[in-house]
Amino acid sequence: MDLLIKNVLPITGDGKTPVDIAVSDGVIRSVGKAPEGFRPDETLEGGGRLCMPALINAHTHMYMSVLRNAADDLPFMTWLFEGVMPRENKMDLDQAYWGSLLSCAEMIRRGCSTFNDMHLFPGAAAKAAMKIGMRAVVNRAVTGPEGGERRIKEMLGEIEEFKGCKNVSFMIAPHAIYTCSTEYLLKLADIAEELSLPVHIHLSESVAEMNDCLRDHGCTPVEYLVKIGFFKNPTLAAHCVQLTETDILLLAEHGVSVVSNPKSNLKLGNGFAPLYQLDKAGVNVCLGTDSAASNNSLNMFSELNYAALIHKGTNGDPTVIPARKAFEMATVNGAKALCIDNLGKLEEGWKADIVLLDTDVPQMMPIRDPFASVVYACDGSETDTVIIDGKVVYKHKEFTTIDTEELYYHIKQITEVI
Repeated sequence: MDLLIKNVLPITGDGKTPVDIAVSDGVIRSVGKAPEGFRPDETLEGGGRLCMPALINAHTHMYMSVLRNAADDLPFMTWLFEGVMPRENKMDLDQAYWGSLLSCAEMIRRGCSTFNDMHLFPGAAAKAAMKIGMRAVVNRAVTGPEGGERRIKEMLGEIEEFKGCKNVSFMIAPHAIYTCSTEYLLKLADIAEELSLPVHIHLSESVAEMNDCLRDHGCTPVEYLVKIGFFKNPTLAAHCVQLTETDILLLAEHGVSVVSNPKSNLKLGNGFAPLYQLDKAGVNVCLGTDSAASNNSLNMFSELNYAALIHKGTNGDPTVIPARKAFEMATVNGAKALCIDNLGKLEEGWKADIVLLDTDVPQMMPIRDPFASVVYACDGSETDTVIIDGKVVYKHKEFTTIDTEELYYHIKQITEVI
């Protein structure tokens, strides 16, 4: 399918000069002027809206949207083991599907095309993504050894079921060092190597995790994973709040990407990842929301803003994490961490995941620097249209692929029992 997007202001431009964008078969063919003889199947009038690559949520738990506001203002371990897990144990696959679809809808309404989901319900997020038209990286969170073989079987079953589905890919996801034994972690690393898949793990999220690892292994969580030889596959580590200078150098040395979740980490009292220091050391840094149970939103514009501002304040330097750098963390860096090629830029030959932002709102006037406008002024409500893989899934603030009334009906039913 060929799509022509007319009269938009690219984020890479001056915020004043409109261009046309031609898309063929889900790929950007040109930015500026449509190629000679280009005959689109669909033409979308941009109306002078700001145009940018869609955002990428590199760490979330989709099904947990139904647990939003269920366990707020609690210490992290209390939140996890007493507030969240008992409710998770009540959920079934159908409920997880509707929770995942709710997450998809929320993210699209805030300019996000791609998510990385660590989940407990094989098939729920993949089916939701396929229904609404998002890109999905899915990974069944596994713990062990107790019950570990069953979880691995579920994980492999999901990979087999969806391996031929376009825009659905996979990671191997040991939950964390405190829920997986050394032997189990190494077994999962071996499976990832056999299947040529990247790995996703929660790492150094809290002071308790750091202290427990020092007590049990005599080293930090990062040092522990290095010592056991875990980082032999491309790895994405979520959170990385509690890091030493040595940890940062080790992550860089082993090519580990870090996904920071600023709002969730702050809300749970865990702190925040040292993004400036990680980036300076050469670590690929990206952004995620974590779940709606801990954030409590899935708004990547908000994460962008927090990531840029927090580190200016804590480092006492307003030049730290400039707007363009933060934007890269939420786009192309996320794609790199998820091992998705040619995603996250508004350039010829790159995947056509495109967002149009309404500029006829007070906070978007005037636009002197488009990147600064997005990072410091936008709250996501400006999202007017979202195109994923060259298909319009959200047009002028209306979904084109799902019935929101049906979605909200199911969510209300679920919250009566969870």
